[in-house]
Amino acid sequence: MTEISREILNVGDLNRAIAASLEDRFDTVWVSGEISNFKAYDSGHWYFSLKDEEGQIRCVMFRGRNGQVGFMPQSGDLVEVSASLGMYVPRGDIQLTIQTLRRAGMGGLYEAFLKLKAKLAKEGLFDEDRKREIPTHPRSIGIITSPQAAALKDVLSTLARRAPHIPIVIYPTLVQGPDAPAGIVAALKAAEKENAVDVILLVRGGGSIEDLWAFNDEQLAYAIANSPIPVVSGVGHETDFTIADFVADLRAPTPTGAAELAAPRKDQLLQELDAIKQALLQRVNQRVEREAQTLDQLALRLSHALPNPDRMREQITSWQQRLNQAWSVRMENWKRNQTHYQSQLEILNPQRTLERGYAVILSKHQQEGKEQLHAVRKPGELNIDQGFEVRLAEGEAQVRFSEIKH
Repeated sequence: MTEISREILNVGDLNRAIAASLEDRFDTVWVSGEISNFKAYDSGHWYFSLKDEEGQIRCVMFRGRNGQVGFMPQSGDLVEVSASLGMYVPRGDIQLTIQTLRRAGMGGLYEAFLKLKAKLAKEGLFDEDRKREIPTHPRSIGIITSPQAAALKDVLSTLARRAPHIPIVIYPTLVQGPDAPAGIVAALKAAEKENAVDVILLVRGGGSIEDLWAFNDEQLAYAIANSPIPVVSGVGHETDFTIADFVADLRAPTPTGAAELAAPRKDQLLQELDAIKQALLQRVNQRVEREAQTLDQLALRLSHALPNPDRMREQITSWQQRLNQAWSVRMENWKRNQTHYQSQLEILNPQRTLERGYAVILSKHQQEGKEQLHAVRKPGELNIDQGFEVRLAEGEAQVRFSEIKH
């Protein structure tokens, strides 16, 4: 084949061919080295280089992967990564696309950490809806840590500065070594049994993954998740992450940060109290003004309901006059009616009829052993066998008829 007949590749095609060759040649590789020029972009992706005394290589770790790391890398950190080898075609740079990143020398510990983290996440121990709210005004605060830990001094100093009025209960325990997880669990149980605090601070200063390994214990994770008292974790430095941090109700970057998150500031509390005081005074004043207005309205209604004595006397005098006048009119009517009735009775009086020259004949009868008289109205009631009484205007006479003609 002559030189003229050879295929001529452009740069992009050449880079893509190299990238394909690298991907075919290399499967996932493990590489160790020191991080250099580390940058975390707003997109969530990490870009850096891995280097040692013999060379360096560019690396990228995308957001979906670096969320599982558990700490924020920094330039100078010695790490181990699993990655696929490839080429970034636009620049022609060979790079590692990282799937896993751990601190150098961690090996099995980091693998165990990732395995336990995945298990607990699947069980829902990291879910936000499971986490309890931290009280904004705790009545007392519990601290679980070693009495010799420098973190305890920092936490106590922060609490004394921010909220000296809040009582502190310390639950001492080991925070490093094989016996530390059981000790921390026992401290949690003691706090739960005493029920003397409203929030628990689980704190320890920084250190290597081996130093912090007690906080990656599975039984401790369950104890934190099942604690009825909210737990704030403040373990290590800001870049350190443990299983306890993921399970706790709130993670603080440092022990001091945990104290700041759990205790309100004294001056802030005083401001809140002053605001509450002003609101109460305003409400009280509004209530007093409203009740005073109601009292004025009731007094006005009472003044109308109870007129003054002079007016009442005038009304009584007027009512008496009206009553006397009505009584006089009623008496005059009664007298007039009586006179009328008397005149009517006089007209109907039989004596008046007799005085005009008439007489009445009364017949005698025995009824129930007594003699009864009744006026004779018909000629047929007259007879010659019995006596009759004749009443006249000036007396009466007993008569007996000798002859009766009809």
